Amino acid sequence: MNVGIVGIGLIGGSYAKSLKRYGYKIYGIDIDQKVIDFALEHDIIDYGDTNPKNILKKMDVVFICLYPEDTIQFIHKNINNFKRGSIISDVVGIKRKIIDALDIYRNDEIEFVFTHPIAGRETIGIKHSDEAIFHGANFVITPTKWNTEEAINIITILAKQMGFANITQVLDVAHDEIIAFTSQLTHAIALALVNSDDEKYNTSLFIGDSYKDLTRIAQINDDLWSELFIKNGDFLLKHINKFEKELDAIKYAIKEKNKEKLKKLMRLATEKRGKIL
Repeated sequence: MNVGIVGIGLIGGSYAKSLKRYGYKIYGIDIDQKVIDFALEHDIIDYGDTNPKNILKKMDVVFICLYPEDTIQFIHKNINNFKRGSIISDVVGIKRKIIDALDIYRNDEIEFVFTHPIAGRETIGIKHSDEAIFHGANFVITPTKWNTEEAINIITILAKQMGFANITQVLDVAHDEIIAFTSQLTHAIALALVNSDDEKYNTSLFIGDSYKDLTRIAQINDDLWSELFIKNGDFLLKHINKFEKELDAIKYAIKEKNKEKLKKLMRLATEKRGKIL
């Protein structure tokens, strides 16, 4: 089977590295020739090109590892260049707007299997790609009524081969709602926490693991995450409002010197966190 990777960056490069060991022929597409050259030189891909028309028709499965709007535009421009009968998958962290934008192609003799690999790093680019980021991570498939069981199974097998521990299927609306909480809200909180530092003191001399853990994701890819925040804004704003209410509850308990209220809130959080683990 020939597997294509469009966008050989952190995720695309990691996809390629993890799948190449299984004997698939890996085709890479990127707008930067230097990235193609690096991927070929380091045996990350077998073939590479900056022009999709040259190699897209050779690919049985295509993973488009681009930002949300770039994913949509790439498919718009290349819909006639894909191999008929091929499977096209994405890595975008929001699903409703992607699925809606590509619904017009549901009868084009290609099949879209929309996915979200919940893995990554604060660094970007092929030089930071590492298949280890998928080991033990979660992988979500958001099936549509147009999907075949065969296509879903193929993507599931590939995800398992890449090292993902949990492959979950959920509808696009549910995906966007929960991801707004578990991913986008956490990034928003990290941003707000770091930006609230008035830098009166040398913060680096007074931090421990709690600050490091909470703020790691504040080193953020602003091009990608600003797009994700806005495109999933309805759910993200809902969760921000709920978070503000919970923060207010802590604030008011402190203001009122209500130790029992604080302890109750802490015990509730401990219980909920325990259920996740």
